[in-house]
Amino acid sequence: MAIIDLVRWAPQESETVYAYRYPETNLSTYTQLIVQESQEAILFSKGQIAGKFGPGKHTLNTENLPILRSLYGLPFGGKNPFTAEVWFINKLQPYNIDWSIDRMDIHDADYNTGIPLVASGRYGLKITDAEKFLIKIVGTKNSFDQNDLTDQFFGEFSTKTKSTVLQFMINNRIGLKQISAHLDSISEHLKTVMLPFWENLGLELTKFYVTSIEVDSSTESGKRVLDAISRQSAQSIGGYTWQQEQAFGVANNAIDGFSNNNSGILGAVMATSMMGNVVGAGGVIQPQYNQPSFGGANQNPQPNNFQPAGQNQPVNNLQAANQVKEVFCSNCSKQFPCTHSFCPHCGDSYDACPKCGTDNDKNAKRCVSCGTGFQSEAALCMNCNNPLALNSSFCGNCGQQQGENKCSRCQNSLNPNVKFCPKCGQKR
Repeated sequence: MAIIDLVRWAPQESETVYAYRYPETNLSTYTQLIVQESQEAILFSKGQIAGKFGPGKHTLNTENLPILRSLYGLPFGGKNPFTAEVWFINKLQPYNIDWSIDRMDIHDADYNTGIPLVASGRYGLKITDAEKFLIKIVGTKNSFDQNDLTDQFFGEFSTKTKSTVLQFMINNRIGLKQISAHLDSISEHLKTVMLPFWENLGLELTKFYVTSIEVDSSTESGKRVLDAISRQSAQSIGGYTWQQEQAFGVANNAIDGFSNNNSGILGAVMATSMMGNVVGAGGVIQPQYNQPSFGGANQNPQPNNFQPAGQNQPVNNLQAANQVKEVFCSNCSKQFPCTHSFCPHCGDSYDACPKCGTDNDKNAKRCVSCGTGFQSEAALCMNCNNPLALNSSFCGNCGQQQGENKCSRCQNSLNPNVKFCPKCGQKR
């Protein structure tokens, strides 16, 4: 084996190598050791550290390596051979080490259910204690790069990262909806927790970033969670509830089923009937479950102080069996007590059906729930201008008899609400 007189290491630019062992071990006492900037060299002989060298050119002899005399008994002068290992340490600061951790389950604060999460990010390390790093990490390897680092400590790194992320989210009640706004705080907290771990290995954690925390889409449970979140968002944007979505689905299935049996018209009629309790007269989606009923099982009394729909008259003291019932607003589909004259959520007037009490659109001709027809226009008394009951001959307010709706001069048919003939101008 030849005696080596020059030892150096020139790493490639594309490599991220933390430590490199020079392949030859048969050196001479006048071997030239060249250490580049950002490097440190450590000489091992017979399992002991024989010397440490910083950037520059160094001569390996008994003057700067006195331990060689005790190990080999080398005399002064001449190229006396000895066996030693030279390790080069890269002291650059790489920031491009990617990390990721697999599934971690958490009871999410936003959705109030268990959600599988994954996290990923980047970090950077710098070797601060070359001796500790070589003894505790490298061992018998010939070189040590960032892949060796992540593989060797994945278990400890993953455990610490999972535990810290979940504790941070639980203690601060941070859910999936807000997690992106707290990535910087989580990164700083994780860096503080991980510092002692890397310092014990002779490394300094210079940078640590969490770039994403999201639902684990690789699992079936994660896929179901993402699908549920997507449907919830669509319902919120579209302004409909889960019950209404199911009703539309049943209606569509009915139409498709009857169409396959050449009964498309019948299927459409049945689907329209099924959707009658969902879509209001004005095209507004309105769930019609749990609507109040008035009177006994076979009675349909008129509510007190009720005015026909279309007249924008409020309904007051609407009760059944001395119990206030909840109705659904025809405008916003939210519930409110039937004793209210207006919806407390959107301000729309409560136009109740005289038969079932369902709130209807003010321009509705029939009740969207029970189909009861509404009087489109109420006649007014010619004397006191008070609304008249349908087909009444006398005013319920002043008792004035209501005559024929014809002009006394030209016999033109008159609207019950007019006071002058639109044809000849005769006063009624």
